[in-house]
Amino acid sequence: MAQETILVVDDNKEIVYSISELLKYEGYQVMGAYDGMQALDVLEQNKIDLILLDVMMPRLNGLSTLMKLREKHKIPVIILSAKTEESDKVSGLIMGADDYVEKPYNPAELMARVKAHLRRYRAWGGEAPKEDADRIVNGGLVLDKKQRIIEVEGEEVRLTATEYKILELLMEHPGQVFSAEQIYENVWQETAAYAVENTVMVHIRHIREKIEIDTKKPRYVKVVWGIGYKMERY
Repeated sequence: MAQETILVVDDNKEIVYSISELLKYEGYQVMGAYDGMQALDVLEQNKIDLILLDVMMPRLNGLSTLMKLREKHKIPVIILSAKTEESDKVSGLIMGADDYVEKPYNPAELMARVKAHLRRYRAWGGEAPKEDADRIVNGGLVLDKKQRIIEVEGEEVRLTATEYKILELLMEHPGQVFSAEQIYENVWQETAAYAVENTVMVHIRHIREKIEIDTKKPRYVKVVWGIGYKMERY
């Protein structure tokens, strides 16, 4: 397989350098750009497999750059931005970003996200999987109801029957919060006649270990404190 090329776009040259060194160590080719206009020029002249894109930049900011590149390109884009800029996260995902990593970034998490999106892009040939009656798609998760399997970023992940049923319930109702009792009654098909929080919590933890890149900062299965669990919609 040819070496993959990643474009790092940030007006802070030290950040471009540090991320580039990290990526090169992992075996990737790296190109750099220091504003959105440079990034679009690089993209026109080179085959790029993934872009790490800062938001706050001169000449053309990250979100405007994202809009322009999405007119022609389907390659994965991971937004890099400060934790306080929550609106950038929402805007970026709406405009077509594939993921969002907060600054200051954790190098291991950043590399895990890069590898996951490249794997997903290769597996699906640049096209997002289509949802139909037999498949539920949410971000990098694809749940096949006919085969009763789950794919995470293009790779099949093995779940127990109970884990599958819990994930199916949450994915069928993205954004809806389910209490531990509701999950138990839906999945186990019996009344929650005793404290079931621990039983459900253990299964949720196992699901997260299998589908999340970082279980400490889960992207998909979220806890709503004091209420229950939900599947974040992407």
